[in-house]
Amino acid sequence: MRASDAERERVAEALRTAVAEGRLDMEEFGERLDAAYKARTHADLAPLVRDLPAAGTELAVPASEALAATDESWEGRIGGTPSSKGAVAVMGGFQRHGRWTVPRMFTAFTFWGGGQIDLRQAHFEGREVTIRCIAVMGGVEVVVPPDLDVEVNGLGLMGGFDSKGTGTGSPGSPRVRITGFAFWGGVGVTRKERGDKRSRMSLEKGNCPSRRLRTTARSAVSGVRGRSPREKREGAGLGQPPPAPGAA
Repeated sequence: MRASDAERERVAEALRTAVAEGRLDMEEFGERLDAAYKARTHADLAPLVRDLPAAGTELAVPASEALAATDESWEGRIGGTPSSKGAVAVMGGFQRHGRWTVPRMFTAFTFWGGGQIDLRQAHFEGREVTIRCIAVMGGVEVVVPPDLDVEVNGLGLMGGFDSKGTGTGSPGSPRVRITGFAFWGGVGVTRKERGDKRSRMSLEKGNCPSRRLRTTARSAVSGVRGRSPREKREGAGLGQPPPAPGAA
């Protein structure tokens, strides 16, 4: 993981505290401080404070552990190779959840199916990413944490594109734009805490929107196959075909 300026400065501050407390002599301090400002990765920084307590703690918690904790901060979750560029569900379902890397442009397409995109533990290729959702007689659910900066701008045609998830995030949060359209379907954006036990249990039991939509789609397909052309038209709200020209 690449080191940020803030992380280099955090290590430098830990070194200043250590020399003031007598844990380092001036020669060691100078060598480590110079190495800290030249460090490019977390692997370069960690050895410099591995034998020192973290600044501001009563107990001697290694500063290297405090540095590793930044992997869970927004700064530690930006950058990396995308896990995938998109997902497709045709009379089926898909899920993207857990620790995965969102590309700068991710496209989700569902047709008589459903998908779930969970960003609560996700990493992001850049500080701004776009998730394009296209739902045709299907659905897509996007789950985001409360501290993520989200902008929703989609269109619903005889369907719904929920924009309730729009909101600003905490400082340093990446920005996620959710766009697209829903035709006889729906796209929903919901905010949930990262430790939402109900959501985890729902996924473990397979009780997720994509599974429910997949079941609904299969039932619809079975029903349509056994109907006459006239019944199919009427079921779609089309009614009778227009009379031929010149017919009485």
